Amino acid sequence: MNMLKRNKGVLIITTLITVLPILVGLILWDQLPDQMATHFNFAGEADGWSGKTFAVIGLPMVLVGTHLICTLATLADPKKQNIGDKMFRLVLWICPVLSIFVNGGVYLYSLGFPVDMGRICMIMVSVVFLIVGNYMPKCRQNYTVGVKTPWALADVENWNKTHRLAGWLWILSGVLMGIAAFLNKMNMAIMLGLILMAAFVPMIYSYVYYVRHGKADN
Repeated sequence: MNMLKRNKGVLIITTLITVLPILVGLILWDQLPDQMATHFNFAGEADGWSGKTFAVIGLPMVLVGTHLICTLATLADPKKQNIGDKMFRLVLWICPVLSIFVNGGVYLYSLGFPVDMGRICMIMVSVVFLIVGNYMPKCRQNYTVGVKTPWALADVENWNKTHRLAGWLWILSGVLMGIAAFLNKMNMAIMLGLILMAAFVPMIYSYVYYVRHGKADN
């Protein structure tokens, strides 16, 4: 639990930030409608609504639960010593960022502001991809973070080369998503395509590397 002890303060801060929208929602309670848009389609248009209680309290609490599950999963990793404090802190900051972007967008939309949720989503994902892409090449073998193909987990060289490629792809995808966020058409389709590319190309590369170079012992 040394990693947890070293990052206890970060865990507390990130958890508080994740639930912060609840306080904001309670302050705005009387101004918010009884039914609030909580789901948006690829065009950024509202297509799902929830009661005010769930929108203000439920959504942040779901993200808090996700935050804690991700934390426990990382701490339970048999190779957690390879994750490192920087990557662990990155994991801890993902849900707070999501909470601020998502809940902030829901509140603004419900209050009548001209919010483009599709654009907000793309900018948020773009930022995450840029940050994660920067850390990918520095990520050592583990079972929680990274491109966890069986071939990469079985071979250190496969893992390292796969994550160098993944890092560049995630950064490129983040930049292109940021640009696409300000396009009027096809921006969500572009985002989906970039996410699929960043997810599957490194997996394919890892397998091809395994086929060409065989399986090395760690």
